[in-house]
Amino acid sequence: MNEPDVIRSMLAARTIAVVGLSDNPAKPSHYVPAYMQQHGYRILPVNPGVESVLGERAYGSLADLPEKPDVVNVFRLPKYIPEIVDQMLSLGFKNLWVQQGIVNEAAAAKAETGGIQVVMDRCIMVDHRASRR
Repeated sequence: MNEPDVIRSMLAARTIAVVGLSDNPAKPSHYVPAYMQQHGYRILPVNPGVESVLGERAYGSLADLPEKPDVVNVFRLPKYIPEIVDQMLSLGFKNLWVQQGIVNEAAAAKAETGGIQVVMDRCIMVDHRASRR
C-alpha cells in the first residue's frame, strides 16, 4: 500500500471514478476532482444525491458507471470503504485511492488480497502536484 510505483501508475490513469464527489465547491470532495479534471483526467462522479457535477452526469453507484474507470477515488467515511471494496471486487476494478484522512486497514487488506492496488490516506491532488515538479 502507498508504494511509489503504485502511486505513479495510478497518476498515469486517465479516468477516475470519484465516490462521494460533492457539488459544494468549498469541499475537498469537489475541488480535488475539479483540479484533476483541469489536468486532463476524465471524472466520473459517483453520488446518488446529485444529478451532475463538474459538467459530468453523476451515477448512483460504481455498478451504474458506463465504463470501467482506471482509478476509484474515495471521499467517504472509513465505515463505507468495505462496501466500496466489495463493489470493486465484483466489478473487476483494479485501483483504489482513498483520500487523505480516511483509513480502513481491514478493507485495504481485503482489496489487496483480491488483486486491487491500494493507496490510502493520501491526497491524489497533492501527489499529482508533486509528480509534476
